[in-house]
Amino acid sequence: MTTADAPPGPGHRLPPVHTDPAEVPLEAALLALADPVRRTLVRELAGSDDWERSCGSFDVPVGKATLSRHFTVLRDAGLLEQRDAGPKRLNRLRRPEFEARFPGLLELVLRQD
Repeated sequence: MTTADAPPGPGHRLPPVHTDPAEVPLEAALLALADPVRRTLVRELAGSDDWERSCGSFDVPVGKATLSRHFTVLRDAGLLEQRDAGPKRLNRLRRPEFEARFPGLLELVLRQD
């Protein structure tokens, strides 16, 4: 096993894996956006600057493990990009990329009516 293949040491986590929005099927995008907690996350990210919000900064009624799963679903659907900054994981809504793949879908989700 090389250093690159070794698991992260204590206190370290693997970097997030991101799905290219161009590879996301419509069903996966719709499923990701169907959940009210995930829609809240997307709406809050849409109102924030890129890389401004850490995972722990969202006020949603779920535990840490469930919140982590919601972020994974959003990443898998091509909606979210994450990067680690010390102990925090920062988020960016992949708005232009997702809009290119599914024109108008995100705009509908972001409406408050």
